[in-house]
Amino acid sequence: MKAMVLRRSGTALTPEDLPIPLPGRGEVRVSVEACAVCRTDLHVVDGDLAHPKLPLVPGHEIVGKVDALGSGVHAFEVGERVGIPWLGHTCGQCSYCCTGRENLCDAPLFTGYTRDGGFAEQAVADAAYVFKLPAQEDPIAAAPLMCAGLIGWRSLVAAGDAERVGIYGFGAAAHIIAQVCRWQGRHVYAFTRPGDRSAQEFALSLGAIWAGGSDLFPPDPLDAAILFAPIGALVPIALRHVRKGGRVVCGGIHMSDIPSFPYRLLWEERQVVSVANLTRQDARDFLAIASKAGVKTSTTPYPLHAANDALSDLRDGKLAGAAVICP
Repeated sequence: MKAMVLRRSGTALTPEDLPIPLPGRGEVRVSVEACAVCRTDLHVVDGDLAHPKLPLVPGHEIVGKVDALGSGVHAFEVGERVGIPWLGHTCGQCSYCCTGRENLCDAPLFTGYTRDGGFAEQAVADAAYVFKLPAQEDPIAAAPLMCAGLIGWRSLVAAGDAERVGIYGFGAAAHIIAQVCRWQGRHVYAFTRPGDRSAQEFALSLGAIWAGGSDLFPPDPLDAAILFAPIGALVPIALRHVRKGGRVVCGGIHMSDIPSFPYRLLWEERQVVSVANLTRQDARDFLAIASKAGVKTSTTPYPLHAANDALSDLRDGKLAGAAVICP
C-alpha cells in the first residue's frame, strides 16, 4: 500500500510503499477513504510530542470501510463504514480505566502517534475503539468529526453550562463546536489571529455573535473560554475576559509555556483546566449530537502524496475548517 511515513521527528513525511498490514486478534483493517489533518499531527511531525513510534504513519481522524477482520471480531462486517479516532487502545485495568476515565489510561495507544494511522491506503485498528458510521455518510465530511469534533465536544463539556463561550483559534475543532453551541442556544465569541478577517467572517457565518482578534476585548464578559490555539500567552488573556467563577479550558494536547500573570486574574474562583484525549463515550455522545445539530464540516481535500502540503497549510493558518487526506 502507499503511505506517507515519518522517519524522524522534525522532518517531512516521505511517500513509501509498505506491506499491507494484517489485522491481529481483536482488530479490523480499514480501507481508508479519508483522514483529516489535526493540529496534533503537526505536533507529532514537528517533534513537539515526545516518543512517537518511528517509523510512523501519522493520521488519526480516519473514515473508511472495513475490508478484513481479525480473529475474535464479531461486531463488524466487511464493507461497513467506520471511524477511527485518536484513542486507539487502553489497558482496561488501571485506576483511570476502572473509573470511567480511560482518556487518562496509564498504558494507552494512540492512532497516528504510538500506532500507525491513516495517512495511508489502509489502516489497522483495535475493533473496540472503532465506531460504526452510517453507510450514506460522506467520508470526507465525517473525517474531522473523529478528533476535531470529539476533542471540541469534550472541551465544551468541560466548559460547563456557560452561555457566553469564547473560542480562541477558529480552526477545525472550533468550526464544528460553534455549530453545536448555536444548536444548544449558546452565544459564541470567536477570537482569531489579529487582523484575520477571513477567519472572523468564517466564524460569523457559522453563528458566532462576535468575532475579532485575540488582542481585542469581547463586548460582553464570558462565562467560559476554550483555547484551541496552542499558545500559552492566551491563557492570561482569556482569564481577563471571563467573569467571576468563569472557566478557561485548554483543549490542545500541546501548548507553549503559559507566562506568569497576576493572581488577581485567577482570583474570584476563576479556573484553568485542561482536556486530555477522549473516551469512547465522548464519541458516542458527540456523534449523536452532531447528527441532531446538523453539523456541516468545511473541508479542503488533498491527495495522499500532498500530505506535507496539508500540514504546511495548517501550520501557516491557511485553512478554513479542516484539511482532509484522500488516499
